Amino acid sequence: MQEFYTLGSFEYVADVQIIKGKLESEGIPVFLRDENTLNSDPLISNAIGGVKLQVYTSDMEKALKIYNEIRNYAIDDNGNPIVCPNCKAEKSEVYYDRKTIFYKLFPFFEKRKYKCLNCQMITRP
Repeated sequence: MQEFYTLGSFEYVADVQIIKGKLESEGIPVFLRDENTLNSDPLISNAIGGVKLQVYTSDMEKALKIYNEIRNYAIDDNGNPIVCPNCKAEKSEVYYDRKTIFYKLFPFFEKRKYKCLNCQMITRP
């Protein structure tokens, strides 16, 4: 049985379509977990963590390489990339802990944080 690797999560199904198309054009099968749920009710995206872009674990390295070439990284309110204070990389993404039951039920109350994809440090703006 094949196992899956989640490349990323996206707030809306439309946000993932370009990446999905690129990966499939490179011969990598792509699966969108929770796609149908969000197509029927997009307002619950934050509650379920968005649509998850998944590939087979055996395709993970090739898929990650392609994904990292075309992905959008987090930017501030002025359109500038978020810079990691630890390693100075400009490769961060929005990150939510959702550790408490309150934030799982009401994720829109959680303060936005950023996770550096280079050193894995989590920071606040």
